[in-house]
Amino acid sequence: MNGDGTIACAAIIPARYHSSRFPGKPLALLQGKPMVVHVVERARAAAVFDCIWVATDDARIRDAVHAAGGEAYLTRADHATGTERVAELAARLPRDALVVNLQGDEPLVHPDLLRDIVHGLHDDPHCDVVTAAHPSQDETAFASSHVVKVVVDADGRALYFSRAPIPGGSDACHFLHHIGIYGFRRASLDRFMALPRGELELREGLEQLRALEHGMRIRVLVTAHRTLGVDTPADLKAVAKVLQAP
Repeated sequence: MNGDGTIACAAIIPARYHSSRFPGKPLALLQGKPMVVHVVERARAAAVFDCIWVATDDARIRDAVHAAGGEAYLTRADHATGTERVAELAARLPRDALVVNLQGDEPLVHPDLLRDIVHGLHDDPHCDVVTAAHPSQDETAFASSHVVKVVVDADGRALYFSRAPIPGGSDACHFLHHIGIYGFRRASLDRFMALPRGELELREGLEQLRALEHGMRIRVLVTAHRTLGVDTPADLKAVAKVLQAP
């Protein structure tokens, strides 16, 4: 919190009810609690946010978050991406506020990773966006178009993101598996939202390429903390097993 009581750092969690692969996903129960509530609790455990807001298109999600003691707000229903939903709420924040876009289907996100994202924004004032990736040698993941890969320069700035297997070469299976968490300064988020979609974004289906195509600087934190997102009911079962492990 700034000295005048305004919000200096916020986590905003987009949570959309309708999903072709898993309708009602944010409300799916894990250990008796909706998945989105687990995400809120992970953000609280990071202890770096002045506020944690859920941005949703559905009153059922809002009410479930409120029932668990969290803050949730209804946003426009026509947003095409989670970033758009986050930006609608972020407009309430000061221009210099830090905003972390934390996906509502990442109930295993590690609080240390969230802290690292925020510290990365503080430590590198010249970057526009901070995200994360973990090293992987998983051949199946490397070949999968569902897994986003990233390559970085010598200073840890993103050169390119792709669903294709990158980088190539004889030792290609050593790669960085991108984690879809983004930290912005609110001014950078505003700039990003004003940019037109570029050819690379449209071809790859990756909105972070819009930032790169227009010269925005993305810092990639290489972390040992992995996440396990939930896209399908089978993913939910996998996450439940992890939570039940001793």
